Amino acid sequence: MAIDEVFPNPTVKQVIFQIRYPNLFFLESKIGELQMRIMEIFPDSALIFKRQLFITEVGPEVTADQIQEKLPQEQGQKFWQFSSPKGYTLSVHTNSLDITSNFHKTYNNPTSADRFRDVIETTISAFLSITNLPQIKRIGLRYIDECVFDEKTSKSFLDHFNSCLNTSRFPIENSIDNHYKATVKKGIYFMRFMETYESQLQTPVLKLDFDGFANDIRSDSYLSTTDDLHRLISDEYESSIKEPVISKMRMEEKI
Repeated sequence: MAIDEVFPNPTVKQVIFQIRYPNLFFLESKIGELQMRIMEIFPDSALIFKRQLFITEVGPEVTADQIQEKLPQEQGQKFWQFSSPKGYTLSVHTNSLDITSNFHKTYNNPTSADRFRDVIETTISAFLSITNLPQIKRIGLRYIDECVFDEKTSKSFLDHFNSCLNTSRFPIENSIDNHYKATVKKGIYFMRFMETYESQLQTPVLKLDFDGFANDIRSDSYLSTTDDLHRLISDEYESSIKEPVISKMRMEEKI
C-alpha cells in the first residue's frame, strides 16, 4: 500500500504537530514579525485569553467580592492563534506551538498542492528564525483516524482491522465500548497508540489515535525528526488496517 496516496475519502480526521520549548518571555514582542512571515498560509489571526476555572467551597456568608480577592492574580493564559481558510490552525504559546489540520490530504505526496509537511516547514522555519531557539524539548505528531466497517459484528470488524482489541473474549456484538492503549519505545522515538470502539454510534467506527514524539531535539533537526515520526505512524497505520478499509478510502462518494 502507498501510504502517501491521496485518497478521495481518507480515514484521517485530524492531524496535530507540536513543539515544546522553555518559556520564551520575549515572544510577545516577536509575534508581529512571525505573523508577517506566515500570513500567506495563515491570513486570519486572533489573540486568545484562556481563563482558568477555580472551584472552592464557601459558606453562604461569603460574598462574591471576597471570593475574587482570594483568587490568584494569574487567572488566565494568553496565546496567539492564526488560521487558514483551508482548515489549518496555528496556536503559539510562550512554551509551545501547535499546528492542527482538519483538512489533511497528505503529509508529503509530491503530486499534491496541499502537503502538511510544507505548512510545518514554512511555519517552524519562520519561528526559529525569529527566536534563535537552539533546542526543542519535544516534537510530537499525532494522527486521529475514524475507520468505518460494515456491520457491528466481530467478523466484520476483523475483516477490516488487525486490531489489538480482544474480540474473542469481548465480541463486538456485545461491546458497549472497548478501548486499548499502549505507549511504546521505537528506537530513539516514542509512540502512544489508542484504539476505541463505541457501539452508540450509528455507523460502526473504530477510532485509531497515533501520537509519535521525540524528546530533546536540536532545532536544525526538527524536519527530519518529523519525517521519521510520520514514517513510524504510517507503518503502524498500515499494520492496523486491511484491504476493505483501503477500498472505502478510494471510493469517490463520502461514506
